[in-house]
Amino acid sequence: MPDPNPGETLSRLQRQHGAELRLSRLLDAHLDELPLPGAGRTLDRWRWLAAVAACDLSLVKLFEGHTDALAILAELGGPDVPPGSAWGTWCAEPPDARLEFRPDGDDGRLRIDGTKAWCSGAASVDHALVSGWDADGRPCLAAVALRQPGVRVTDTGWQAVGMAGSASVNVCFDRAVGQAVGGPGDYTARPGFWQGGIGVAACWFGGAQAIADMAMEQSRGRSDPHRLAHLGEIDVALSGAAAVLREAAAAIDSHPQANAQELALRARLVVEAACDAVLRHATRALGAGPLCRNARFARLVADLPVYLRQSHAERDLAALGQGTVDSGGARPWTL
Repeated sequence: MPDPNPGETLSRLQRQHGAELRLSRLLDAHLDELPLPGAGRTLDRWRWLAAVAACDLSLVKLFEGHTDALAILAELGGPDVPPGSAWGTWCAEPPDARLEFRPDGDDGRLRIDGTKAWCSGAASVDHALVSGWDADGRPCLAAVALRQPGVRVTDTGWQAVGMAGSASVNVCFDRAVGQAVGGPGDYTARPGFWQGGIGVAACWFGGAQAIADMAMEQSRGRSDPHRLAHLGEIDVALSGAAAVLREAAAAIDSHPQANAQELALRARLVVEAACDAVLRHATRALGAGPLCRNARFARLVADLPVYLRQSHAERDLAALGQGTVDSGGARPWTL
C-alpha cells in the first residue's frame, strides 16, 4: 500500500528518474496498490489519483484506468492479475463500435469480435477490461490479454492535441480470447461503478490544483487587484470542490454498498465546474506568458478541457435534477 504522502513520494520518484513519470515506473514502485473504494480509505485513494494528475494528466488517465481495473477485478472476483501487468479499462459504448462476446466452453472463456473505441493507453498496457454484448444483447465485461493473435491496436481514433499522451485509439478484436468477469449487467450494477466515477473527478481536481498552484506561485509579491481577484475565485472554486470530494469519500466509506449514483453525479459536476473556473481565472490572471513559455502550464491547460469531456455535461445535470425532484423533499444542501 502506498504511503499517505503522495506528493513527497512522486517527487522522489521524479528526482530518481528525471522529470518524466511513466506508468511502468509507478507500477514498479507498487504505487498502484491503492486502497479499494469503500474500504475505509477512499479519500487516500483519491488523493493519490489527484497527485498523479498534478504531475501529468495523460499519465493519470492510464493510472486511473489501471487502478480502476484492479478494483473491478477485486469486486467482481475476476481472474488473477499477472505480476507487473498494466491494465486498461475500456468500457465506452459508442453505437458505431461494439464488441460481441461468444462463449468458448463452460469455464467463462469468451471469443471477442469487433472494434473498441476510446482505448486509452492501448500501446502502453498489456491487459484490459472491455465491455461488450452477449448473444442475448446483455452488457457484459471481459478480461483480455492484448499481446495475442486476434488483437490489433490501431493508430486511428485519436487526433486531439490535449491528452495526446493518453492516445485513446481504436482496438480491433478478431476471435480474441477473453475471460468473463462477473455476470451480465454486473459491471454497472456493482457499488464500485459510481464510486469509481468520482475517482475520475479526483483526477480532474488534481489537474486543476496543479494549475492553481502555478498561478499562486507566479503571483507572489504582486499586488495587482485584478490578478488577486482571479486568485480568490480559484480559491473559492477549489475549496468547494475539495469539500465535496471529502464528504463523498466519507459517505462511501460509511455506506460502501449504497447506490452512489446521485453522490457521484453531484461530485463530478461540482469538480467539473471548479475546473472550468480554474482554467478561466488562471489564464486571465497570468496572461499569455505561461501559456506560451511554460511547457508544464501549457500542457495542463491543453489537457484538462479534453479530460473534462469525459463528463456527460448537461445529461448528468438533467439526471441529477431528476433525482433531486424525485427525492420526496430531501435536499442535499440542507445544513
